[in-house]
Amino acid sequence: MLTRTLLGLLTLAIVFGLSGCGYNAIQTEDEQVKASWSEVLNQYQRRADLVPNLVNTVKGYANQEKDVLTRVTEARAQVGSIQATPELLADPQAFARFEAAQRQLTSSLSRLLVVSENYPQLKSDANFRDLQAQLEGTENRIAVARNRYIRSVQEYNTTVRSFPDNLTAKVFGFQEKPNFSVSNEAEISKPPRVDFGATPASAGGVSN
Repeated sequence: MLTRTLLGLLTLAIVFGLSGCGYNAIQTEDEQVKASWSEVLNQYQRRADLVPNLVNTVKGYANQEKDVLTRVTEARAQVGSIQATPELLADPQAFARFEAAQRQLTSSLSRLLVVSENYPQLKSDANFRDLQAQLEGTENRIAVARNRYIRSVQEYNTTVRSFPDNLTAKVFGFQEKPNFSVSNEAEISKPPRVDFGATPASAGGVSN
């Protein structure tokens, strides 16, 4: 009976000790990072799924824009070639490649929408308009998901760097996680938009 009591007290001491040294906080923030990351991936996948239909629709009216269409297709393929596993968050170089691939797809899609301005029939196509609206909504959701991830990682990284939580993090193997660059986050968060109300003569490009 005495042994059981001592074991119980020791367990309680360990639990309270871990709580007091930040273990629970690190665990909570780590789970929040994972949840935020999953949402980022979901929204990026939603965008990637739109690309084939968007390319095929544009091709039906502007097949001569092969260079632009090819760049979008290749950018999507590059995104798909990167395995966005949870382990990616522990590899800053892999994370940087992931971010660069997504940035390239964003740029290619923006260029595709700019080119569409030269084709009035394409702009009036109901399927294209629907795809463009879906793309714009997805870009907005991507921006929201990215910002949530950025905040989650900032909180987590601050915790695992701060004393005495950093000692706990070191003991249990919690490491800092890579984050999206925030220097141009405001520009990234602007979804590519095309003014479908413009006439062919006045269509000048992308409106933000």
